Formats: sequence, C-alpha cells, structure tokens
Amino acid sequence: MRKSLTSIILLATTSACTLAPDYKRPLAAVPATLPDPAAAAEGERPAALSYRDVFRDEKLVALIDQALANNQNLKAAYANARAARAQVTVARSSLFPQIDVSADVTKADSSNEIQVGGNASVATRGRSTGGAIATFRTDAQASWEIDLFGRIQSLSNAALNEYLATEAARRGVRLSLVAGVANAYLTLATDRSLLEVAKETSAAAAKSVELTRSLLEGGVAARTDLRQAETVLAQAQSDQANLETLIEQDRNALQLLVGAPVPDAMLPASIESVDAQIAEVPAGLDSSILLRRPDVVQAEYTLRAANARIGAARAAFLPRIALTALGGFASTTLADLFVRGARTWSVAPSATLPIFTGGANVGNLRASNAQRDQAVAQYQTAIQTAFRDVSNALARRATIDEQYAASSKLDAAAQDSLTLADARYRNGIDPYLTLLDARRTAYGAARTLAQTRLLKAQNLVALYQSLGGDELIDATPGQDSRMAMRRAAD
Repeated sequence: MRKSLTSIILLATTSACTLAPDYKRPLAAVPATLPDPAAAAEGERPAALSYRDVFRDEKLVALIDQALANNQNLKAAYANARAARAQVTVARSSLFPQIDVSADVTKADSSNEIQVGGNASVATRGRSTGGAIATFRTDAQASWEIDLFGRIQSLSNAALNEYLATEAARRGVRLSLVAGVANAYLTLATDRSLLEVAKETSAAAAKSVELTRSLLEGGVAARTDLRQAETVLAQAQSDQANLETLIEQDRNALQLLVGAPVPDAMLPASIESVDAQIAEVPAGLDSSILLRRPDVVQAEYTLRAANARIGAARAAFLPRIALTALGGFASTTLADLFVRGARTWSVAPSATLPIFTGGANVGNLRASNAQRDQAVAQYQTAIQTAFRDVSNALARRATIDEQYAASSKLDAAAQDSLTLADARYRNGIDPYLTLLDARRTAYGAARTLAQTRLLKAQNLVALYQSLGGDELIDATPGQDSRMAMRRAAD
C-alpha cells in the first residue's frame, strides 16, 4: 500500500504539463512606427510618466489625487479586481487535497437505527442501554484529483489570466479618471475665460448702445445704428447666461469625477492660467509602446485565459484519476474511542474515463476554440484602436502650434481693428456698421483663441492617455503571474 501511495504521489508531482496550445502573441496588425515622426518629441519614451510630471498645476494635481481616493467607478474597479483575485485562490485550491473531519454517534437496535452527528463535534451521550448499541466514530477524509493531464492547472491558469486582465482594466479606469479630471478642469477653465470675454463684450456693447442712443436723440445717428448696437449687446448677454449655466455644469461634472465637493479655491480662474502648466509628452516612434497600454494588456490576458481554457476542454476527453483516503477511530464506548485498536483506515484510488457525453466535450472544445479566436480579434481591435488614438493625437499635435499662433494673431489684429473702428466712429469718420463688424470680429476672435488654448491643452492630455500614461505595464505572465500568485495566497 505504501508503495502504491508513493507511486501515485510521484505521478501527481510529475503531471505539471497541460494540453493548452503554446501561447504566441499575435503579430500586431498595425504599422511598426507611429505616423508623422516629425510630430513626435525627440528621445525615447520613458518607462513610466507620472501625471505629476505632465500636469504641473497644483490645484489640478490635488483634484486628481482626491479623485483617485474617492471616485466610485475606480472603487468598483478595485473591488472587481479583488473578486477576480479571490477566484484565482478558488481555482488553485483544486490542485491540493481536500481534507474534511467529521464525527458522529450511531445508536441502533434490532428494530431501528438512530444517528446523531455532524461535522462540528462528537456527541457526549449514547452508551448502550437494553438492546440498543451506540457506536462512536470520528474520521478524517482526504480527497485529491491527480491532475495528470493538466485540466485543473489549465483552469487555474485561466483564472489567473482573467485576474490579470481585470487588474489591467482597473489600471485603465484609473488612467481614464486622471484624463477625465484634467479635461473637466480645462473645460471649466475655458468656459470661465469665455464668460469673461462675454462680460467684457457685453459691457462694451452696453456703452456703445448708450452712445448710439444719445446720438440718435441728438439727430446724429440713425435708428438702424441703435438696433445694430443692441444686437451685439443681446448676443453677448445671451452667451453670458449660457456660459454661467455651462460653468455650473462643468463644476458638477468635475465633482462627480472627484467624488467630493470642489471648493471655489480649487477651481481654475481661466484657461490662460493653466494651459501653460501642462508639459509636453514625449511620444517615441516605436508602435510597440502600444502593447503596454492597460486596455491592450487587458485584451492580451483575456486571450491567454481563452487559450488556457482550451487545455481544460482537451483534458476533459481523458481519464480523471482521484485518490480518496479515510482514517479515523470507531468504538462502541466513548472512553475507548481513541485507543490503538479503534483505528480505521481506507484508501480508494479511482479513475473515470468519459465514454459517451452526448457531444458535450466536443461542443465545449469547439466553444473554447471559438472563444480564443474571438479573443484574438478583440486583441487586434484593441491594438488598432490604440494606434488610432495615438495617431489622432499626433496629427493634432503636428498642427496645433500653427493653429494657436494664427489664432493669437487673429485676436491681436481684431482687437486693434476694434480700437481703431471705435475711435473713427466716435469722430464721425466711419459709419456704425464698420464698428459693428469690428466688434463682432473681435468677439469671435477672442472666443476662438480661448477654444484653441483648450484644444492644445486637451491634445496633450489625449497624447498622455493614448500612450498609456503612468500605468504602463507588460503582458508578461512570468513576473506578473508570480506576483499574482502571492497576492492570491494572501
């Protein structure tokens, strides 16, 4: 018996192989380099780039820190990762013997049998009375499926990779949260700048209306001049009311991301005060950097999990070998329960070979292969989406400086033209229509400049996010798997 047990244990320890296909990372269906190298900053992409290195506005950094601590979506992602980690422990537990301890007492006579017992404790009553006989028993049972063909190991590997995919998804939520807070902050800053432009235009238009009304009453100006002046004032007042609403909505959106009320002191004054405090993000030219984005890593771990489940589906066609061992004590008296002669034991190896399953095993294998093919397609889609995101950000980056310079020149020229037109109108040189056109042009140019500032700042945020931010990871299951195993065991 000892030799048989030794042989079985030796067989179990040498059965570490699985029937899962050898995993090979699919070739990325994207170009090897990112588009427009001239648009990318010189130098290699750093291994990790903290959001503190990109966002240098102290208020914004404080809000991001607060969001990372309070945001409910991120908390849900953390909880989801913890649940997936717990499932790794559940899956790996089948690799080890399952040991149970039980105790019971049976009281029987020639006409009936009464059993009292359970898994918690030994009954303290039940001695023989009359024709009834009481039997006390306590047992320890160990059951162990010997994973000869790696079925359990494949399921364990699938659970591990699913956990790693969930952890990558959690990092993706974190990255999206950082970018979301930054964009909400910048949008609020821009709307505040636009509100100031609307207020200034409204104030200037109100003075122009008063002046035109005075000239009309003095018989110098026409009624059309007054009506034209009132159109500019009404437009600026309408924009002012709308922007006040947008600012409150921007604040609400920011508070939702942060997960707590945002005091006035933490709000940006204007886009002009924050856009220069966003650093350039070095892009690098090698598209392999996309393989380290959290969403791409998540897709690859999902693919690894699907690949592992093929091994479990293949192993279902082969025999399953199990070993059940039972050892304990039995006695008709409680006092003699644990004496040497009361010991009992049994060992029961078993093997089960599926003969007819109605096509269930074949169907499961086909489904596993189809799920692996689906995961490959989703992996390629994730890489192509990442390539598109970076390409779009680089395309904007290549021209945004020229656009900003042109908007700045337009704003300066429009403001100067408005000053000249106002002076010429006051001196009776030009009609009011010239001043009206100049005021409308200046108003539009100021709004365009503020929106271009926002576009430039958001482009830096988009590039930071599309390149993976400070959550860059590698889908290399060697080190990550060992770390995950240790975490799952905690």
